[in-house]
Amino acid sequence: MGFIAWIIVGAIAGFLANMVMGSREGLLMMVVLGIVGGLVGGFIATSVFKIGSVNGINIESIVIATLGAILVVFVVNALRGGNRLGRSAS
Repeated sequence: MGFIAWIIVGAIAGFLANMVMGSREGLLMMVVLGIVGGLVGGFIATSVFKIGSVNGINIESIVIATLGAILVVFVVNALRGGNRLGRSAS
């Protein structure tokens, strides 16, 4: 997949993951989380479940990248201390 396609799918996946998880990341972090999520989701989908891949701008790629980004956001929030979903702890 081309570099521009990775950014587009990453932005969409990062945005959707932030909406689902209720986090308040900035635009750049959303794209980074989406791209990392695409890599994680693509690896899990193809290696573990033997389904799909992230190989272009299509619904399958966006769904796989979004699920991967949700997993990445969950892990990052767990490592940060749990209550980092855009709300203050006070």
